[in-house]
Parts: sequence; C-alpha cells; structure tokens
Amino acid sequence: MKRVTAIFLSIILAVSLAACGQTGTEQQADMQTENSDNVTQGTDVEDKPVQVQETDVEDGFILITGGTFQMGSPDTEAWRSDDEIQHPVTVSDFYMAPYEVTQAEYEAAMGSNPSNFSGSDLPVENITWLEAVSFCNAYSVEKGLEPVYSIDGQNVSWNRSADGYRLPTEAEWEYACRAGTTTPFYMENSPSAEEANYYGHYPYMIEDNYFSQGNLTVKPGEYRQTTVAVGSFSPNPLGLYDMHGNVGEWTWDIYGAYPDEEQTDPVGAATGTCRVYRGGGWNDFAKNMRCAYRAMMDQDKGSFNIGIRLVRNAHPGSGSVEGTEAQVGDSGTGSSILIAYFSWGGNTRGIAEEIQSQTGADLFEITLVNPYSSDYNTVLDEAQRDQNEQARPELASHVENMDDYDTIILGYPNWWASIPMPIASFLEEYDFSGKTIIPFCSHGGGRFGQSLTAIAKLAPDAAMGEALSVHYSGGTTLKEDISQWLETNSIK
Repeated sequence: MKRVTAIFLSIILAVSLAACGQTGTEQQADMQTENSDNVTQGTDVEDKPVQVQETDVEDGFILITGGTFQMGSPDTEAWRSDDEIQHPVTVSDFYMAPYEVTQAEYEAAMGSNPSNFSGSDLPVENITWLEAVSFCNAYSVEKGLEPVYSIDGQNVSWNRSADGYRLPTEAEWEYACRAGTTTPFYMENSPSAEEANYYGHYPYMIEDNYFSQGNLTVKPGEYRQTTVAVGSFSPNPLGLYDMHGNVGEWTWDIYGAYPDEEQTDPVGAATGTCRVYRGGGWNDFAKNMRCAYRAMMDQDKGSFNIGIRLVRNAHPGSGSVEGTEAQVGDSGTGSSILIAYFSWGGNTRGIAEEIQSQTGADLFEITLVNPYSSDYNTVLDEAQRDQNEQARPELASHVENMDDYDTIILGYPNWWASIPMPIASFLEEYDFSGKTIIPFCSHGGGRFGQSLTAIAKLAPDAAMGEALSVHYSGGTTLKEDISQWLETNSIK
C-alpha cells in the first residue's frame, strides 16, 4: 500500500485530540436537505481513548488501539436512520490502511481495473464485494501473507487467525472513523467541500436551509462529480484519509439490525443478502457520510462510488466466520413484469413509458391521495419534510394482483439523495419476498444517491437487479440506454 508520510502528524493530532435550486423538473430535485444545529466534537469519557502507533509491518498501515465506544447514533442526531440504534461495542486492536486502495494497487494484484474513472492514484471503484475479498487474498499472496478468505462461488468464510489483508468489520470501520469523537462526523462540523470529496452543494443540514442558508455552519461548495486522488485532503485524528467521501468502503458485515446487548468484535448478521459499505462517496450528500450511516448492496454488485480500505489483525483471532450465498432472482418476461413508478415533473413517467414500449410489460403509476404541490420550490420543502419524518403518504392507487408479478421495474426521481416517500409507502404495502426489483431513477446530477440502499432496507427479501440512472429525461440516447439496460437484466 502507499507508504504513510503523515503518521507522525497523525500522532500529534491524536495527542491534541486527547488533550482537548435549481429550477426545473423532478430530476433537478436531487433534493437534499439538512438541519443546521451546531455540533461539537467530543470524546465519550467512558470510552477507552483511541491511540495511534506506527505499524512494524512494511506496508504503512496504522495500528488502531482497540477500546469501547457507542456504535450508532443518538436519537437527536439529524437525518439518522432507524437502523443506527446506539449500543456499546468493544473492538480489539487492528491495523488499518491510511488510504483507500488505488487503481494501480488493484490492477497490479488482479490484472484488471473495473473503475468508472481512470487514474492510477484514484481509488478503485465499481467493484463488487466478492471482488473486494478476492483482491484481499491476491494482495496477501503478493505480500507473502496467509490469505484470510475461503471463497466458493457466492459463499465466503473468514479465517480470523490468518495474518493477511481483509475488509474491516462495520464496528472497526466506525470506531476508526470516529477517532474518539461522538458527533456525526469526526470533525467538529460537517465536512466542507474543501475537506472531503462529496456532493458539495449539499453540506449537512442543507435540507432545512435550502432557501435561506444563513444558519448553515458549512456553506455549499464544489461538486467535483468524480473521485480524486487518495489522500487529497487532511486525515482524521488517527491519520486515516477519506473516511468521509471519495468512495464508500466495503466492510465484511452482512446487513442486519443491531442487537440490543453489548458486543465485542461483532461481525454482522448471520444471514442476509446484502453487505454493508460505509463512509459515502463523491456523489453523496453529507447526511449520508455520517460516521453512523449504513449503506448496503448485494455482494455480487458494484458501483461507481464504492471501493476498498484494507485492515489486518494486530493479534491472531480464533475460529472462522461463515458468509451466506446471495439471493438471486429470475427476471421474467411479458405479464410477469410490472413497471411501477412515481413521477412528479414527468421525466420518470417518460422513462417508464419507454421501458413499457420495449417490453410490453404492465404499467402502474404510484399516485397519492394528497398529491405534492405542482410548484417546484414548495415540493422541495414537502419532499424533505416527508423524508426527514420518514413519512408514509397514503397511496391513491394500488396493485390488485401483485402476486402475478415476479419482477418489479421500479421508477422514481432522486429526491434529496434517496427515494421519494411514496416509494417507501409502495414498498411497505406488498410482500416482495422472492421477487426481483430492478430500479431506475431520474436525477439532476446525484445519480442514485442512497436510493438503492433505501430500497434494499425496505424490501430485504427481494433480489435487486442492475439499476439505471437517467440524467433528467435521458435525451437522445434514452432508447438505446434502456435497451442495453434491459439486456443486462435479461429482459428482452
């Protein structure tokens, strides 16, 4: 890995820490908001202080001294999710890479580079979780270490005594990201666009201050729309770079609810279909880069904003942890496919109608008993209000024969970096167990945001197909883009 040139600085930082509208149609409503409460950085006095030491291994990794912390977020944290319930967690010592894995490192070990963006010092992205664990093994062999994972198709087991490279657990990742702090981010305030690579137009609490930004501690900044070289910004107090933004980072854990009791070195849910990734990426709003925010995706799917950060054991563990085979759905044809969509300004409707013309599938519009305002500025407020409250607006239309469909092509505009709440109402109304959901969204620059995570959390027993993001109404390439996407999902 890239050698650490800032370890000495990180030690000093750690010691210091211890001492102290666009207008337009629906895709333009990549609606993002925040609440501008002042937040302060602090250390839980009951937690064991986090320390930094230089590793004695020739890979530049940083020794993270273990301890106990409150994993998750307090009820008072703005834009928290219900799956972030705080609970005490103890983690053991471990080594963590100061940088995300670069494309040069990945290509040297794997012989290929799947990244959406190109650059040797850019983080590798667009890799699946399965590819991430394969890289861990290949990189371990390259460095003369014992591979950690046994991989059999979709099934992966983790030998906790092996000394090779691996993915962090969720708990390890959050503990390292927080670096002894208890606030939404490891820095005192929301990261600015000068401190992290993200959708800088939407700092923390922008949602509640979209039209009047005087109360914002951090003002909107640059949106780069690409990854940047690893280590481009200052590190956190432990000497770890890009823990917020640039690319999300795969963890070992299968996604599931947190337990109520205290845990030591937890490894995630025993079963499930999705793996957790953390930290947020170049196209995420700040609210989805919080230390406690949990994103997830099927282990056999990748994305242009998900990469890897490696860790190693500081001391040999014991036993092994078994993975599970990812759920695979079969896309159907003809009447077994339903195209269900929610549209505000008409762009999503246009995309849905083009999909219907190419597939002949049934078309269903999700409508509301009390529709949103037709005024753009007003609907911005209504949409962020409903999302902040996790409201479930009442639907006026219903699918009477949902059991007849095995594949749901689900469309929506990207609102505030997630799904509109009518989509949440729709997903909670029906049982999607054993079905395949294939999402598509219209957007004004944020692509999917965290909408795929939101869908997966609401329909955990459904398989997820390859998603499609369409900029505004799609332009002249829409027909061909949809044709290729349908072929990718084995729908003709």
